[in-house]
Amino acid sequence: MTESVPPAPVAAAASRPRRLPEELGVIVALAVMMTVIGVARPRFLNPLNLLTILGHTTFLGMLAVGMVFLLAIREIDLSVGWIFNFSAVLTALLMVAGLDPWLCAVAGVGFGAVLGLMNGLLAVVLRLPAIIVTLGTFSMFQGLSLVVNNGRAVVPPNQDSSFFTAVSAKLFGVLPVPAVIFLILVAVMHLLLHRTRFGYRVQAVGSNPEAAELAGIANSAVRLQTLVLMGAICGLSGAMYVGFRGAIDPNEGSDFVLVVVAAVIIGGTPLSGGSGTVIGAMVGTLIIQVISSGLIFFGIDATWSTFVTGAVIVLAVSLDQLVKYQRQRRAKRATPGI
Repeated sequence: MTESVPPAPVAAAASRPRRLPEELGVIVALAVMMTVIGVARPRFLNPLNLLTILGHTTFLGMLAVGMVFLLAIREIDLSVGWIFNFSAVLTALLMVAGLDPWLCAVAGVGFGAVLGLMNGLLAVVLRLPAIIVTLGTFSMFQGLSLVVNNGRAVVPPNQDSSFFTAVSAKLFGVLPVPAVIFLILVAVMHLLLHRTRFGYRVQAVGSNPEAAELAGIANSAVRLQTLVLMGAICGLSGAMYVGFRGAIDPNEGSDFVLVVVAAVIIGGTPLSGGSGTVIGAMVGTLIIQVISSGLIFFGIDATWSTFVTGAVIVLAVSLDQLVKYQRQRRAKRATPGI
């Protein structure tokens, strides 16, 4: 009786080693960090405190998810904080004018997309990196937002409406609705980056723009679409913020960009482009929030959180470079004659 031999593709798949998830490192780092803080300060692991951390992560985390796509094409949008703020201000002002809050929220998302479109058109037409263009629009959006809101917080009336009730509600009485929407957004954006033609084009443009152009991918169109997507996500975050907080402060979002970029880098998305991890960006945002919360539990001045965040960025970038260096050395050893 002859022994059956599996087909070649099946045998190859069976012998191929399974790759660990690329986000495993940051997930382990988050777990270790929470364990260390929890052992020293058991109150830190109180479910209510953990849910509070998750709630604080939501709005920044949404922006980090969008920034993954930009870093994947070797771009950075410095204006995300003020797109968030300006969209939230517009949403709140429309509510003050008496429009339906749900329509106001949709308008806020659309307005964010328009601001992103402005960034994209300037970058494409002027043939400048987005970081240069958004350095200017950062101040433009900030100034316009402050003019429109007269430098004061905008507080919508009639906060008993279904919009405010829905956004400020808690699923099963414990999980904030914005956190649920954030997790859904993470899942959708992960699939968009890794399972769609648009995601393939984003990674191709970031990996090798010249090769992508030769393959028929319009680099300018991908850059434009990605900046519009970033703006729309900022608008969504801003509109939800109004529904959750019930107001928008004139300076809210001014310091978001550092935290957002930090979260994406800590999460494992390289500055060199060509790849990105949405789940890693979510975990990176959680790490930053855990650091801030942990400092408070240890009685350390909260102002140190900015320094610690910067130190974590340097550490993450250093480890990323070390891993790349080791991979290059292995590749050279495996290739004779090089």
